[in-house]
This record gives sequence, C-alpha cells and structure tokens, in this order.
Amino acid sequence: MKKGRAVSTTVAAVVVIVIVAAAGGVYYYYAQVSTTPQKTIGVVFDIGGRGDLSFNDMAALGADNAAKTVLGCPNDPSPCEHFLQSATSADYLPNLRQLASLNPPPVLIVAVGFLMGDAVNQTARAFPNQKFAIVDDVVPGVPNLLGLTFNTNEGGAAAGVLAAFVSDCYSKAGQGGNKVGLVLGLEIPVLWTFEIGYKWGVSWAENYSQATLGHTILGNAPVKNVVLYKYTGTFDDPAKGKAEALNEFAAGAVVSYNVAGKTGNGIFDAAKSVAAPGQTMGPPFGIGVDSDQDYIAPGYILASQMKRVDTAVLTATKLAVNGSFSSVVQSTGADLSFNMASGGVAISTVNDVNTFIQIAVSHGKTYNVTAITNQIQSMRNAVTAKCGAVYDYVNTVVSQIKSGQVHVPLVLTQNAITLWRSRYG
Repeated sequence: MKKGRAVSTTVAAVVVIVIVAAAGGVYYYYAQVSTTPQKTIGVVFDIGGRGDLSFNDMAALGADNAAKTVLGCPNDPSPCEHFLQSATSADYLPNLRQLASLNPPPVLIVAVGFLMGDAVNQTARAFPNQKFAIVDDVVPGVPNLLGLTFNTNEGGAAAGVLAAFVSDCYSKAGQGGNKVGLVLGLEIPVLWTFEIGYKWGVSWAENYSQATLGHTILGNAPVKNVVLYKYTGTFDDPAKGKAEALNEFAAGAVVSYNVAGKTGNGIFDAAKSVAAPGQTMGPPFGIGVDSDQDYIAPGYILASQMKRVDTAVLTATKLAVNGSFSSVVQSTGADLSFNMASGGVAISTVNDVNTFIQIAVSHGKTYNVTAITNQIQSMRNAVTAKCGAVYDYVNTVVSQIKSGQVHVPLVLTQNAITLWRSRYG
C-alpha cells in the first residue's frame, strides 16, 4: 500500500486539554482529533505496475487528480490514496479484498485492467456497500461495479493512418519497405480493438490517398500484406518488445505501434538501435500508447495514442462522491465509455508533453522539458518537410470519427475478430 509521511497515513492524536474549575476541583478533558482524511481512493494496479509509463501510471495520475480536487488532499495526494501492486494474477483478489476491508472504506476502489474482471466481480458481490470500478472491462449485473471502457479502436485508427503515410514516405526514399508494424501484449478482446482499429486506419489511409490525394501508398497492397503484427503474451518484458520490433523493422516496417504496455516500450529502444550512428531522430519510428510517451525517446516517437485512464478514474470518483454512481451504473449498463468525441481517446500533440512527463518525474527521473519539447517539435517538422501534411491527415480522420462521418469497427468477440482478420489479415 502506498505510504506517505507517517503522520499522513496514520491517525495522529492531537490532545486537546480543557481545564474546568468547579467546586474547588480541576477536571481535564481529553479529545483525540483524527487527521486521517475521511475520503480516500483505492487502486489495485495490474501486472507491470507503477513505472510502466502507460495505463497503470495513468490510473495513478487519475487518483492523484481525484485526491487533489475531490477527496480533500489538495497539496499532497498521498494521504487520500491506497495503492496496491499485483505481482501476479494471484494478487488480484487479496488486494481488492484488503482495500475493501479498510476502515473507513475508500469512496471508490479501482481495478486497473481487464484481467481483474473475475476478482473484482467476486469482491464487489462480497462487499455490496463498497463502490468499485474496473478499467477496460464491463461486469453487468453488479450494482456497485462500474466498467470504464475506451473506444481504443478509434485511437488505433488514427495511429494506423499516421503509420501508413509515414511508412510510405520513407519507403519511397529507400529507408524502409512498404510495411507497418504493431507489437501487442496478451491476446485479449480489449487488444483486438487496437489491432483492428490500426488495420482499419491503414486501409483508410490507402483509400484517402487514392481518392483525395491522387496517388497510391504502400505499393497499393492489401492491408493483410502491409501490417506486421505480433502478440507477445506479456505486458512486462521490454526486451521481448524490442526483439519483435527489430523483426518488424528488418522485414520492412518503418513504424511500429506499441500496444503492449512496458513490453512495447522496447519498440523505442529498437528504433534508436537501428538508427545510423549520430542520428537523433527516426526512421524507424515508434507510436506510443495510453499516455503521451513521446518524451521517452524524443525524435523516435511520431505520436502517442492516448487512452485517458486518468480522466476515467477522476470521473468515476466524482460519481462516487456526488451520489450518482449507482444511477450511472444502471443507466449505462455498467459501461461508462470514453471515446474521441468525449476526449477519452486522443492522439498526442506537442503541447501534451509537459503534462505527461510528470508521470516519469514522479518516479524520480529528471527531464529538461524544454529540450525534449524542442526535439519532438523538430522531429515533427522534419517528418512534415519530407512527407507532407501527415499530421493533418490524422486530424482529418479524427474529425471524421468525432462527427460520426466514419465508424471504426469495435471488435470484442471471437466472431468479430475472425471476420475482420479475414479482411485485413
């Protein structure tokens, strides 16, 4: 459990002495005043945990924001937070039960990750008066459990558009082949949304280029011959992510997209290792995921597909505090969804860097924000100078998605993934 200063996480006894003179005697009254916050939030992190610079850290950021703005810890969020790490899946249930057994209980307990679905279902039923939320899953029929889901298919589509145009540009310059890469973690339904969204984005880019720009990209090849992808089976192995990205770059990919948490961070190391000596920016390139990861390897990350878990955690906390949590569970079917139109999913801009670099700073790292921002901007300028308005093309598809002009397939079932892989590979 997260621990701040001792006086912040335990009951500090402040002795108040009241002296009353009566009938020639002196009486002393003692009162203990608790400085422990009355409202707290509990978070159980998934495997990979804090420091993944991805969805676990984004959940922690959301808890920090909730502590500061909703729970009464405006200066130091730690007294209003209970954090537990899961080393393995066997930790899910005991961690959730430990938080639910606290006295006073948290206003909300957040399970970070699809894999905790069974554990949070059991715990929520065992503690019906405790409010729970789970990221990336929906467990219907439990009135005190709210799913926080994201239209990551939409973010994946924007990433696919960017990857397609940049890969085509550099391949035509002899700096890669007509391929784009994708490194994923465990093969679970929530990751299917990224996979098919990304492939759909590549398809959109091919169609948009031919119909609007008057030329073909990626050799005019079918999507199934363009996208190289691999499920690594883990979210916590950067070396495996690097190895897979190196395979993709060697096979002709110019860009590889991280959908594997800490494992996928290995993509960025791979990009830097492939670059020529003295080179300060790609190709090859990575695309980040969940948070704005652009600062991790500035110059080698085209952009990041942000899944605003922090926004979802803050929103759920507000619902728990203002008394509308149960009604929202009922009205949404326990699925509170965040999409591009609501700001829950987005592609990073240079202006996002300063906010998200604080995640890494919270782990004791030091960064020159100005220098990093300049590196990122220089890379984007260089890509635009070489490849044209690729970021504008991304903004075009984002606008079409937000307006409902186009609809990116949301793939969450075995039948659906089988169908879309038959089309896209």
